[in-house]
Amino acid sequence: MPPSTERPLLEPLSPIDVELWLDYDPEVQRLPGIALGPRTLDLPAPGAAPGAAPAAADAAAEAVTELHRSGVRCLRLADPVPLCHDAPATAVRALMLVREATARGLAVRWSAHCADGCVDDGRFHHLHPPIRVTGAAPGHHPAERWRATYFPGKCLYRRGPGFVEVRDRRHGTLELLTIDEPDHLDGIDVLAGGTPADRLPAAVRRDFTDAGLITEQAGLAWWLPMRVRRWPFPAMSV
Repeated sequence: MPPSTERPLLEPLSPIDVELWLDYDPEVQRLPGIALGPRTLDLPAPGAAPGAAPAAADAAAEAVTELHRSGVRCLRLADPVPLCHDAPATAVRALMLVREATARGLAVRWSAHCADGCVDDGRFHHLHPPIRVTGAAPGHHPAERWRATYFPGKCLYRRGPGFVEVRDRRHGTLELLTIDEPDHLDGIDVLAGGTPADRLPAAVRRDFTDAGLITEQAGLAWWLPMRVRRWPFPAMSV
């Protein structure tokens, strides 16, 4: 039998281990009945097959929605999450979980690792900030800047009839982007759950990369903005 030509990123991934609480406040979390203990989230691998990306995105969103409905307000990721271009596919799935939890308004306790400085370009700074970022140069504390500049709704998108609107404040001022080209709209659907970057139309990949709306890890491209799940401010403020 000839050797398999499947890419490593298509292999099934192990479940994500999390810990859950019913309150945001660390002091309250110490009270009886607030800690729910560990949980295993068995989410699909990103980009597992053509057409599977929306399912992966929906699975993460549905898992977070169910946690929120059950009263969960804080979750902790057990394992550190690499941020860099050479991060494994497990990192993509974990970051998409952080994206969905942030969009739903959950607090997320997690640790990140960055060895190439990508954390400083702000691409992930709309996600709930990590407790720490390892791998930085001595004296450099990227997690502190991330926490200091974070606010809810920093980079989000919403759908209208035949278009998607992105509101991006990751770099200070509001950047308002309207996407209405059919190929780009189709691209958002598959990027939401991660897709092999080389499957994207060249123009879609280029335009979204230039706009800072996607990032690539382990050969996967995935959509960075959060979908509006809870509107955190009056409409004129976001």
